[in-house]
Amino acid sequence: MIHGKKIRLRAIEREDLPRFVEWFNDEEVRQGLNFFLPMSLAEEERWFERILNGDAAERPLAIDIREGDQWIHVGSCGLFSINSRDRKAELGIMIGDKRYWNKGYGSDTMWTLLGHAFETLNLNRVSLQVFESNQRAIKVYERVGFKLEGRLREDRFSQGRFEDTLIMGILCDEWKALKEVEI
Repeated sequence: MIHGKKIRLRAIEREDLPRFVEWFNDEEVRQGLNFFLPMSLAEEERWFERILNGDAAERPLAIDIREGDQWIHVGSCGLFSINSRDRKAELGIMIGDKRYWNKGYGSDTMWTLLGHAFETLNLNRVSLQVFESNQRAIKVYERVGFKLEGRLREDRFSQGRFEDTLIMGILCDEWKALKEVEI
């Protein structure tokens, strides 16, 4: 397990899959993701089998939060497209349980996952893509040090209109400087 201040990251288990299906079938949750159709449990089970057979470093992680004396699964995150030669990866995060939105769990997850990327995996750069309409996520990314690096104009069609996809990134040295201030 990888522990943050308010969260822990752990391997995704088969019993987590029904929660993912519930979240992915919520239109409000799906709006921030690159999904536009509802998902079945069978599809999620096929995805789970594929990740088990993939690179362990690229397996998504469950986000759990502490509530009293128990841990509650609220989302997932992970690093993918890891390039060890160039020491870079892409990042994804989802807080699927809307009861835990706007409570600092996304920021703590980002700090924790970036620590894993830079300190454990020895990466130098982490990037992500976010839809311009996802202002809540953009604020979190900026708070933990991501900088806007580019814009894919009218890259996504959603809810009857086109929107831009923003490309954001952070370098290890930038994260370390922010971490010093954070401590």
